[in-house]
Amino acid sequence: MSNKTRCVIVGGAAIADYDYIRSFWRDTDYVIFCDCGLAHSEPLGVTPDLIVGDFDSIENPHMDVETIVLPCEKDDTDTFFAAKEGLRRGFRDFLLIGVIGGRLDHSLGNVSILMYLKSQSASGVILDDYSQMEIVMDEPVCIDDSWSYFSLLCLDGIAEGITVDNAKYPLNNGVITSSFAYGVSNEVLPGKTAIVQVRKGSLLLIKVR
Repeated sequence: MSNKTRCVIVGGAAIADYDYIRSFWRDTDYVIFCDCGLAHSEPLGVTPDLIVGDFDSIENPHMDVETIVLPCEKDDTDTFFAAKEGLRRGFRDFLLIGVIGGRLDHSLGNVSILMYLKSQSASGVILDDYSQMEIVMDEPVCIDDSWSYFSLLCLDGIAEGITVDNAKYPLNNGVITSSFAYGVSNEVLPGKTAIVQVRKGSLLLIKVR
C-alpha cells in the first residue's frame, strides 16, 4: 500500500462536474477504475493504480497498469469486487465516485457497499454531482451549513436512539424505520454544525448540495 492512505473507486456512471469531484482528490489516493469508469480517467486527470472489470461495456485498453479481468457471470459487480480488493490490500478509508446514475439497480447496489465496508470495520463515502453519502452508525457525524439539505434513511430494520442537533427539524431519542422515511430534507441551522448520532442500528446520511 506504500504511502497511499485512501482507496478511490471510480465507476462508470455519468459525472457532469469534474472540477467539483476533482476538488475531493488527495495526492495519497490509491485509485481503482472499474470497467467503463476508465472513461473518467482523462477528464479527471487521474492515472489508475488498478483497473478491474469484465470489460463488457468497454474494451480492455491493455494499459501498462495492473489489471484484473473478471468473468462476465459472477456474484460481485465490478464495483463491489473493487471494494473487496481495496480491503484485501489493507485500505480502510474509501471514496466512491461515478457509482450513482441512471440505473437504479446499480445505484442501490453501490449504496449497499457502504454498509458492507462498515461491516468490515472500514468507512466509505459516495460522492456524486449533487450529494455525498455515508453511513452513520457508532460515531457522531457532523454536517456544516454549506450543505443545502440532508436526509437520514434507514436501510435495514430499525435505527433507534437518534439525536439530531442544530437542525431545522431536531430529534431527541428518535426512531426511524426502513418503512417510514420521515428523515428526508432536513436543514442545518445557519452558522451552525448539525450533529447526528445513532445509538442502535444505522442510517444512510445523504448531504445535498
